[in-house]
Amino acid sequence: MALDLVNLDSSTRQFMLEEIGRDVAESKLYYSPRLSPAGRQQYPGLLENAARNGTDHNLASELRAPGRLNATEERRKPKGGTTIAQVPVTAPETLAEGEFNRFYARGLCRRALVEGKDSVFVYRAKEVVNPRPESVALIGRSLPAKQLLDDLRTNIGTDTALGLPPGPNSGLSVKLD
Repeated sequence: MALDLVNLDSSTRQFMLEEIGRDVAESKLYYSPRLSPAGRQQYPGLLENAARNGTDHNLASELRAPGRLNATEERRKPKGGTTIAQVPVTAPETLAEGEFNRFYARGLCRRALVEGKDSVFVYRAKEVVNPRPESVALIGRSLPAKQLLDDLRTNIGTDTALGLPPGPNSGLSVKLD
């Protein structure tokens, strides 16, 4: 099920595309280590297509196509060393949701600033079975649009200083007031 991104319209999508283009031009686009070599090559176009007229759900469907994700990955063992494990079946959704939401938030922050709005607001864009306390604490919070935009641009594919999005599968996003 796709995230319910309440301000995902043509205006926000245009800003999303500009943000994706920025990361591609600056060689800062996040490439999951779970992407295969073919997946890495195709990923920017898949992300752009989803931003242009799709959703995180559409992106996940594209990532699920044969050959786009590795079948296995190396993982660290708790007591040292590594092992080879199957890539989780949820990997396409996790990657698609996280990165689509990141570019949506960046695009929305850009839009807010252009429209003279200083803040965006955190809300639950997807219901989750066991919400994390740190996620619940963010709901309804106002975040400075410029600060969140800078944070998301700087912290590519990692946790952000402002804590949004708060880890994979949090179900949180931002909206305009």
